[in-house]
Amino acid sequence: MNANEFEQIFPLGDKNEAFAEYFVGQSYLKMLTTERVGIANVTFEPGCRNNWHIHHRGGQILLCTAGRGYYQEWGNPAQEMKPGDIINIPPEVKHWHGAAPNSWFSHLAVEVPAENASNEWLEAVSAEEYNKLK
Repeated sequence: MNANEFEQIFPLGDKNEAFAEYFVGQSYLKMLTTERVGIANVTFEPGCRNNWHIHHRGGQILLCTAGRGYYQEWGNPAQEMKPGDIINIPPEVKHWHGAAPNSWFSHLAVEVPAENASNEWLEAVSAEEYNKLK
């Protein structure tokens, strides 16, 4: 299956070149709105995941829309994500999210507005750690 064959309800968008250095594998990004609240459709090819990162002040909400993926907070086991799942990520929590090894995955990423909010990108999720997932 390629990106155009992956069925989802929001547009795929373009290859996520702007943030490629913070991902292992190919992701796609389509900003759905930047008015008042930023909401993006992020699509991950199988095995793609973003680096560990922290949202300072605002936090993030993930609304899972297609495929199968994972979310993990630092120090906790990874949890599976599937369509309909909602992940509320408080500010200052180190985490990562992405596709399962054998599945495309999409989520809406909602940036929680806050004064002076920022995102700090950290190290990549190791292959050893990621390969433990099913």
